[in-house]
Amino acid sequence: MGFDPNEPEQRRRLRAAIRAADIPVSDLWLKYFSLSGDAGEYEVEAYLQGLLSLPPVQRDLLALAANELIDDLPRPRAPYSDDFPGSGDAPGPSAEGPGGGADTTGRQTEPDE
Repeated sequence: MGFDPNEPEQRRRLRAAIRAADIPVSDLWLKYFSLSGDAGEYEVEAYLQGLLSLPPVQRDLLALAANELIDDLPRPRAPYSDDFPGSGDAPGPSAEGPGGGADTTGRQTEPDE
């Protein structure tokens, strides 16, 4: 296997992505392994530290694993005006009146005292 001039940059960006998403290496490795990755957890750690080279297909599996983990993270979203209680057709406390009712999860709510 020859040296790939893109490997250091790919490694740097992978490290930056998992650091920004606060993904532990153990979670990255587990996801990578579930995608048929060949390297062990220690090899992945060594790769991320720049101590070990990995073939392009293994680096791409690590990138795929990281991207899937990042996609699974909850992200903040901007609310629409009807996301607030009492606006439009959205169910909320003002739509139910003082006697209580069902909240947005379908559970019965208690009236405020």
